[in-house]
Amino acid sequence: MSPLVANPAGWVLRMAEETDAPGILRILNDVILRTTAIYTDRTETLEERLVWMRKRWEWGYPVLVADCIQGGGILGFAAFSDFRNGWDGFRHTVEHSVHIRDDARGRGIGQTLVATLMEQARGMGKHVMVASIDAGNLPSIRMHEKLGFSRVALMPQVGCKFGRWLDMVMLQAVLSDAPPG
Repeated sequence: MSPLVANPAGWVLRMAEETDAPGILRILNDVILRTTAIYTDRTETLEERLVWMRKRWEWGYPVLVADCIQGGGILGFAAFSDFRNGWDGFRHTVEHSVHIRDDARGRGIGQTLVATLMEQARGMGKHVMVASIDAGNLPSIRMHEKLGFSRVALMPQVGCKFGRWLDMVMLQAVLSDAPPG
C-alpha cells in the first residue's frame, strides 16, 4: 500500500491493513497497562481489535498507522469514529484516538497521524473533530493545541484508574466553515 506520508526519519504513514492488527494491539495494550491515556484496565484481544478496525472500515472511516520502514513494526496508530454514538444531530462531528509506541513518542508521529486524520475527516465533510485527553497528558494536549484544537471542557474526576480519580480535558478543532448539509 502506498504511503500517505513518508518521513525522512524512516517511517511512513499509511492506511492500516488487517495484518497491522497485532502491532496496533501491542501499542494499545501497553497504553492500557501503563498509562492513564485510556480509562480502562482491561486489555483487548486480537479479535476485539480486528472487530474495531473492521467497524471503522464499514463506516468508511480511516485507520492510520505509522510503520517503520526498516522492519521496526507499527510505531503508532490513529482513527476516528462517530461522536456520541452517531446520533443524527452529531453526524458532522467525529472523535479521534491516537496512540504511539512508548519508544517512538516525541518524534512527531502523533502530530502527523492527527493532522492526516483531520484532512481525511475534512474530505468526508466532517465539521468538528473532538479529542478527549487525560488532563495529566500534557504532551498530547500541547500537540493537539499546535494542530488548532481548543480546550472546550474540563471534566473533573470522570475517570478512575490506578486507584485514583482522573480528570478529562475535551478539545475540539473546527475543520470547515461550510454550513450544515
